[in-house]
Amino acid sequence: MKNALIVYESMFGGTRRVAEAIADGLSPSTRCTVTEVGDAPTVVGPDVDLLVIGAPTHAFGMSTPDTRHEAQSETSQPVISRELGVREWLAALVVLAPHTRTAAFDTRVKQRWVPGSAAHKIARALTHKGLSPVQEPISFRVEGKTGPLVDGELARARQWGDVLGHRLSDAPAQPIG
Repeated sequence: MKNALIVYESMFGGTRRVAEAIADGLSPSTRCTVTEVGDAPTVVGPDVDLLVIGAPTHAFGMSTPDTRHEAQSETSQPVISRELGVREWLAALVVLAPHTRTAAFDTRVKQRWVPGSAAHKIARALTHKGLSPVQEPISFRVEGKTGPLVDGELARARQWGDVLGHRLSDAPAQPIG
């Protein structure tokens, strides 16, 4: 059975819920570990076949310390990812096995068209590290800055996880090293 590491950054819980739903979709074919970015390892070993990374879209891309601070001002509850964001984590990330495939997702406010995407920035950063995507980046919609997720998005995330699992199992094995 393949192994997946799903790393998420979340402010109000929507991105975390999407990460968990993706893991549910992957679970029939893949052992999944889901972790918040502040607890995620910066060195990913050769036992990880799929690295899935997700974050909310802030200011046309990935969050910054300033946009995380701004998100905190939107609620009386502490945001989930306060200190470390995916942007900073990716800068420190080392993946030991070139066979590790990747996938990226984001959450973003439901509007007809909003420029920028954390998922596309994540995918680009992973490609710059020499990693290959198993699927194109995807966005999941939230009703407003603090959510909730749009109806049906968790089901869509589970379905995407299932697709990732099939793509991963269909991918030719690549030698380590």
